[in-house]
This record gives sequence, structure tokens and C-alpha cells, in this order.
Amino acid sequence: MLEELKKAVCEANLELDRRGIVVHTWGNVSGIDRGRGLVAIKPSGVSYDELTPDKIVIVDLDGNRVEGDLNPSTDTRTHLVLYRAFPTIAGVAHTHSAHAVAWAQARREIPCFGTTHADYCHGSVPLTAALTPDEVARDYEGETGHAIVRRLGNDDPLARPMALVAGHGPFTWGKSPKDAVLNAVFLEEIARIATATVTIDPAARPVEEYVSDYHYQRKHGPGAWYGQGKKGS
Repeated sequence: MLEELKKAVCEANLELDRRGIVVHTWGNVSGIDRGRGLVAIKPSGVSYDELTPDKIVIVDLDGNRVEGDLNPSTDTRTHLVLYRAFPTIAGVAHTHSAHAVAWAQARREIPCFGTTHADYCHGSVPLTAALTPDEVARDYEGETGHAIVRRLGNDDPLARPMALVAGHGPFTWGKSPKDAVLNAVFLEEIARIATATVTIDPAARPVEEYVSDYHYQRKHGPGAWYGQGKKGS
């Protein structure tokens, strides 16, 4: 079942490892078949050097295991909340990449200090509110997803395809599992550069909004012209 999706999700998980933004088993990627309402996700605690497509687990949007002998990622319910809330996304990634986690642990949003950031996230990288004791006891993973959704509010999730969960770490998403992983890589680099920026100048200010808007629009706007086959390069 969903053999191509399982291959894509397996490859996306392996790419996290190749990019060096996960340690041991600290990360997971999923993908969704919207037509069937089924999600393919990394199994819990399986190391990347042992991961193959046949080990990818299939669950429905209620979290029921549909296919696979292994337990799905412990973050599965977070992924499912995001898929239910954001119908335009088709992939979700979670890592514990060091610089992004540092900002999450400091409980600071990452301001858009410059154009590198603006190319991939329209505005600051949002930070969730801390979960309450009741939320943690009731459904930690599910409530983590709801905290992300609340923080995004009415923002387009494809324009801000990343968030920091307070005290925890980053989640990213995109139009595919591959895109979700690329956004995880971009977020870690954004966080690394932001860390250097505030080290040099703790009072650093975000780049002018008209500059950040221009950079975002040239890659992602309705008349985007970045890349080949468009009006510029």
C-alpha cells in the first residue's frame, strides 16, 4: 500500500541524516496521501542506517495503524494535527537540530534579520506558547500540534513553513516530504545565522520589511521570477 509514498518518506528521512541535522534517531518525516487520508511516517526509534521503505508505517488521520509491524513515531499525533489543520501541505518534518532547538529553548522567535531568512519564511520564525500541565497530561503530542496551529493563526502555512515549539524544537512542513526536509535544513541555517547575528550585536534589528517582502515574493509570490524558465535568474 502506498509504495511510492513510503519510498518518498523513507528517502526524506534519510536526507535529514545526510544533511547532518539529526543525531541518532532524533527526527522524523511524514507524508500524506490526501485522496486516501493516509499518512506514511518513520517508525519510532529506528536508526537511519536501518531505515528502509518497508519499515515506514501507514496510519490514518485518527492515528490508527493501517499497515506496518512497527510503532509509528511518537510525534505522529503532532503530524496528524498539522495535516488536518493545513490542507495545502503534504509533508511534515521534525528535528532536534542544534541552533533551532537553542532558540526554542530560549523561547525566542527568530526575527527576520536578513534576506537569507526572508527567502524561505515570510516574517519571523514563530514560537508557540508553552503547553500547560493539563495539555501535557492530556495529549502532549497532539497539543503540540494544536499549539503550532494556534500560533500560525490565519497565516498561510506555505508562507511560514516552520515553527519552534517552546522548550522542544522545530517542526517544518511543505508540499511534499522532500520540501518539509528542505525547510528543516533552511530553518537550521536561519537559526545558525541568527545566533551569529545576535552574538555580534545583541540589539540587532530585523531587516526592513519592504526588503524582506521583496525577497520572499521573488521566490514565492504569484509573479515569482527566481530561477530558470521565469523572467529573471
